[in-house]
Amino acid sequence: MKAPLFLLIALQALIGLHAEPAKPDPAQLTLARIFTDKEFEEEKMPALKWSKISASYFTLEKPAEGKDGKDLVRNDIETGKQTILASAKALTPKGEKKPLSVDSYEFNADESQALLFTNTKKVWRKNTRGDYWLLDLASKKLVKLGGDAAPSTLMFAKFSPDGSRVAYVRQNNLHVQYVSDLRITAITTDGSDTLINGTSDWVNEEELSLRDCFHWSPDGKQLLFWQFDAKDVKRFSMVNQTDGTYQRFTTFPYPKAGEKNSATRLGIVSASGGPVTWLKVPGDPREHYLPHAEWTKDGKAVLLQQFNRLQNTLKVMLADPTTGETKLILTETDKAWIENDNPIQWIGDDFLWLSERSGWRHTYRATLSGKLTPITTGSFDVIEVTKVNDVKNGTLYFYASPENATQRYLYRISLDGGEPQRLSTQPGTHTYDISEDAKWAIHTHSTFNSPPVVDLIEFPAHLTKRTLKSQTKLLEKLAAVSLPKTEFIRVDIGDGIQADAWIMKPAQLDPQKKHPLLMNVYGEPAGQTVKDSWGGQKMLWHAMLAQQGYVIASVDTRGTPAPKGRAWRKAAHLQLGILNAREEAAGVRSLLKQFTFLDPKRVGIWGWSGGGTSSLDAIFQFPDLYRTAIAVAPVPDRRLYDTIYEERYMGLPKDQPKAYTAGSPITHAKSLQGHLLLIHGTGDDNVHYQGVEKLINELITHNKPFTVMPYPNRDHSINTGKGTSRHLYELMTSYLTTHL
Repeated sequence: MKAPLFLLIALQALIGLHAEPAKPDPAQLTLARIFTDKEFEEEKMPALKWSKISASYFTLEKPAEGKDGKDLVRNDIETGKQTILASAKALTPKGEKKPLSVDSYEFNADESQALLFTNTKKVWRKNTRGDYWLLDLASKKLVKLGGDAAPSTLMFAKFSPDGSRVAYVRQNNLHVQYVSDLRITAITTDGSDTLINGTSDWVNEEELSLRDCFHWSPDGKQLLFWQFDAKDVKRFSMVNQTDGTYQRFTTFPYPKAGEKNSATRLGIVSASGGPVTWLKVPGDPREHYLPHAEWTKDGKAVLLQQFNRLQNTLKVMLADPTTGETKLILTETDKAWIENDNPIQWIGDDFLWLSERSGWRHTYRATLSGKLTPITTGSFDVIEVTKVNDVKNGTLYFYASPENATQRYLYRISLDGGEPQRLSTQPGTHTYDISEDAKWAIHTHSTFNSPPVVDLIEFPAHLTKRTLKSQTKLLEKLAAVSLPKTEFIRVDIGDGIQADAWIMKPAQLDPQKKHPLLMNVYGEPAGQTVKDSWGGQKMLWHAMLAQQGYVIASVDTRGTPAPKGRAWRKAAHLQLGILNAREEAAGVRSLLKQFTFLDPKRVGIWGWSGGGTSSLDAIFQFPDLYRTAIAVAPVPDRRLYDTIYEERYMGLPKDQPKAYTAGSPITHAKSLQGHLLLIHGTGDDNVHYQGVEKLINELITHNKPFTVMPYPNRDHSINTGKGTSRHLYELMTSYLTTHL
């Protein structure tokens, strides 16, 4: 005879009262340990700035006294001694109980005064609007700038060269404020929601990194600034359904592929205000982009760059700031596209230029007459320039990895050319924050399996002066974990092309059993997933899945930004969603062939943003290969994303309608056979939730089952709000458990 149910429940409860709570197994990863308790967070360096006048650097540190705020500290390089320049207590405004929460800071030329950026608010996805306070480091006097400006309305404050004034943007107008008497002059007055002075519109900020769009002249008498006229750009609206009884709308100019852009121009204006001299840059200002502009060192001219709309022609011009006249000095062209790789960096009176004209990305010394002289040469890519040491017998520091596209090393070469010298020695990924005089650097090194260790190093010998972040506690935690084995390999993706990949296997893998395969993908020109560097929470989530029996892998197809030469990267031209989907599938087949313990009937794929799009491409175009896909924040229809990104790689929709159709996942949605989970933030100003709703309609039309998870008001990162990251990864884990 069975006991009544209520007795069983009572008995279980009684046993539970006296049972020892189960201790978590330190060898096993869990979602709680990774995302809630954050046991595996690495030590991070505080915000750091190199001194321009001494052998030291500045940081914001936990206060020596009290709990709130940060101390502004000078760190002596030779001794390691820390000197508090302004304590958190000193950073407490009169009448306030708590110190300022400083987001970032800048110094004047002699480092006697600092601009403190506080009370910051997001403009799109970055904290670029807030309050600015002027701190005198000798007297500790603290003064708020902006006059009667409403809280959190100032942007991009910069000292004039002599430190007597500060320029900033307020409500899309440029202002200059005197340090001595706090007098304010509005330099432009025509700014509005659609006429933007000194900062940028959404698409130029997102895709060309244009944010602080003004520069002081070397003598401090004038300002060079960008103006964006967005009045004819179509508006996009996002709806907030949860923060009130009635919904709220956020509406902003957003040019989708093929639509009208802002009209962009460059102006010169006196730092005291007055008429603007507009630079006479040829061409329709709506059909061109102005990604970079800067005063020449003598202040007698402005050096500027202009992309055509397709971004396959980049012109460099010199402009006369008095008349606005321009002259062409250099033209870069490419049959596909040109990356925005050329922020203006001076080499004496010359400037640095990056180009793929040789078939590899290399550096050149360019004169103001347009003559190019190679600095680096050979069959390898300069990944990024880190420092131009513009002194006698000057040196160029850059990242490259000629033998292994998954790694990053620092190289040094004379500005006169010659043989580059590799400075980094350990395998993996190296990054450097190099001092003004290039004698010192903050060096960060990590690998796929080891978290980033941070050292202070001395050049030219690359000697470690001291370790700043050893990650000792994290390494102890990781040592107790039964981590999976990760191997970097190469796989055949067709036509004899070998792609870099990594594969993560359970530590106790049984080769006689069949294991599900989960692919992590990005697959577009904006990202590379196969890198020998620490992956943080995402990597640990993959490791947790591997502990549960999954095999995780990733393949970088052609078109991803690997340092493998121009031909590798530009193969994706007019082929996004087509080439990468085909080569990703070929990579999966190679893995299934090479590793017999993989179950060909249980292959899944997941990715975020471009990776979400690639996940849709995969399961829609190759329904017999993939059983499950998770697409986070994808672009289901390429016509719905912005002009600069899509047109750079895919051309204009009116010129390339077939490419846009074939390269959009929504076109192939009718072929879905497996299990699909769509995840998107409804407040995503970058990749709009609109695309997911259009895809939902298409799937409904073809009677295709799927699952969708909207995150209310979350942006593209889907990480704001209590518990969001944990919930998202819990959802994905559960979905994989059920469907893979």
